[in-house]
Amino acid sequence: MAAGPAAASGFSRVADCDLCRAARMTPWYHEDEICWIAECDICQVPMVVWRHHGTAPPADHVAHMRARLREVAAARLGEFWVDDHMRNIPDHYHAHARPDGGFFGHHARRR
Repeated sequence: MAAGPAAASGFSRVADCDLCRAARMTPWYHEDEICWIAECDICQVPMVVWRHHGTAPPADHVAHMRARLREVAAARLGEFWVDDHMRNIPDHYHAHARPDGGFFGHHARRR
């Protein structure tokens, strides 16, 4: 189910995918034509999501997303590591910024 700019780029979006829908359920920190970054509703850490459906974004999109995630995570968490293992939604690329020495952001010191 491709639509709009996604179809023009050769990438697609899937109607029943939670990440493709990009519902604003938590605070958002960034958005552009490649990705959006919001607080993960489970982990409470910044999470970058590719705007297109699939698990293998082009290398330039991955570099762009990681750079934007680094900016947000440094401001929100300080020290962090990037976790791009897609556990709950394995068919749509996303990555979490985890607090250094931790996994969830529930008790992370916010800047």
